[in-house]
Amino acid sequence: MTFLVSDNTSGVHPDILAAIVRANAGQAPSYGDDPLTAQAEQLIRDHFGPQAEVAFAVTGTAANVIALATLLRPYETVLCAETAHIATDECAAPEHFTGARLTTVPTRDGRLTPDQVAAFARADGSPHSPRPRAVSIAQPTELGTLYSVADLQALAATAHAHGLRLHIDGARLANAAAALGTGLAEAATGADIVSLGGTKNGALAADAVIFLDPSLAGPRRLIQKQAMQLLSKGRFVAAQFVALLEGDLWRTNATHANAMAARVAEVVSSVPGAVIAFPVQTNAVFATLPALGGPSRTGAALDEHAGAAVDLARYGGGGAAGLPRRFMAAFDTTEADVQAFARVLHAAFIG
Repeated sequence: MTFLVSDNTSGVHPDILAAIVRANAGQAPSYGDDPLTAQAEQLIRDHFGPQAEVAFAVTGTAANVIALATLLRPYETVLCAETAHIATDECAAPEHFTGARLTTVPTRDGRLTPDQVAAFARADGSPHSPRPRAVSIAQPTELGTLYSVADLQALAATAHAHGLRLHIDGARLANAAAALGTGLAEAATGADIVSLGGTKNGALAADAVIFLDPSLAGPRRLIQKQAMQLLSKGRFVAAQFVALLEGDLWRTNATHANAMAARVAEVVSSVPGAVIAFPVQTNAVFATLPALGGPSRTGAALDEHAGAAVDLARYGGGGAAGLPRRFMAAFDTTEADVQAFARVLHAAFIG
């Protein structure tokens, strides 16, 4: 079983699958000129404001590339946490497509601070160094931690005061909004561009780039095409956002995933010697488990059922010596899944 390895291992929510099937009826204009795309764009404006412009994509990496390509020139640089997805998990795609540089800094819990943004902005302007242009954060972070609305306001104010743009990687923005008790826009307060993820929230392959500053949106379709994301049958991506956003499905899915992660954390915490590495605020649980008969014994039992082995040192975490793990809950994680995980965990560590 792989039910806690990642929220990418889930299937597609039945309502979204049904929306894709409905979109398959008949024919429609291509390349985003269809009624479903127009409906999805309007729903995004309903959530993010009437000024929002949209470019759709089928992967989160593509959405981030489109967003950063809009902001950056090859002689510029963007600040991000050293744990950021754009720095660790996108095979240098942002740098490859933009020609710009990522400037990474260590963080305590995956979150950048206004002081780090200010220090980044105070580059000497020498032609020998890339020019600071933007800040990119993830909401929630790669560690599952959250920026509060006040945190976002402070970060955005510092960035904008120094002439920097703010990009938010919102692959799991729905989880952040559900945890904060806000709407999607409030969970991305202060951003100029947001990468909005649907894939990790029950969709098949659906992400979007939302330009909250419309002055940045002019070249979006050209960049979307260069990034190979201007889909001829774009209505099938749009249909997924319609299903997620026209009601509360996005929030229902995210709230459930967050709640299941909290249950997983309870189970992990019941193991003597286990250490939760970071606050469990959304749908991710990072933990170190104690060694029992060597990592191969505990690892084999857990690999068969759940959990992804990670290098917590990479994320700035740590704790008990033993096997580091990341457990991810999803919209379709069930209480039965958690109970099965508990049985495996207790059998391995408690007996």
